[in-house]
Amino acid sequence: MAGKPELHQPNNHEEEVTLEDHDPEGLICSSKSLQGHLTRAPWLLPLLISLGLFLLMLATLVQISRICANPQGQTQDQKGSSSFGKVAVPQEQTYTGLEQIQQIQQQLTQFNASLAGLCRPCPWDWEFFQGSCYLFSRTLASWGASASSCKDLGAHLVIVNSVAEQQFLKYWHIRQSQLTWIGLSDHQREGSWQWVDDTPLKLSFWKEGEPNNAGDEDCVVIAEDKWNDSTCSANNFWVCEQPSTPCPGHARSALP
Repeated sequence: MAGKPELHQPNNHEEEVTLEDHDPEGLICSSKSLQGHLTRAPWLLPLLISLGLFLLMLATLVQISRICANPQGQTQDQKGSSSFGKVAVPQEQTYTGLEQIQQIQQQLTQFNASLAGLCRPCPWDWEFFQGSCYLFSRTLASWGASASSCKDLGAHLVIVNSVAEQQFLKYWHIRQSQLTWIGLSDHQREGSWQWVDDTPLKLSFWKEGEPNNAGDEDCVVIAEDKWNDSTCSANNFWVCEQPSTPCPGHARSALP
């Protein structure tokens, strides 16, 4: 009828255009449009599914590799932390240290041996024999002066107590070839021979026919390898005797 206005019914294509015009970013897509794409490219759906499965498998493998590697890392960290607080001494350095200690001990032993060699049980110019020190004079003096000289040195005129000691004195007497005073006399009482320490005579080495007290002979000398009484005022060599001083090493070894 001419009097009624005609109503305009938009087709589907115009509705889709209108909706797309109101989506400025192009984010809205109709299901019909997507179905149209899949209909035109039937290989697209399997490709998307395969790609998704590949990415899922890749992510799973990465996660598994991390889990497997993590315990080793922790073990190394624990080893590192445990060894950090310890001082590692190489075996070669330890062996070298033991060698140095042994060398020091050997040097100390040699040093002590050298000191023992330098240690003298007797003063200089004195001779050592069986625990005693002997000084053979180089000057002449009377028996009384000789006894005083020995006393000033902290010693006394020699006292003969054994055959070995007599032989020792005989050796020195032969070397000097001179008469030598010993610490024996009877000036306190005639015929009563005593040593300078007031001990009586027990062992004697008199020359045949001696003592004879010829001319008031009250003091004794070594004549050749025997004893002889002589005048105490005569000037002769003399022999002083004193105990020896043990070296420190010998003294320690003598202790039980």
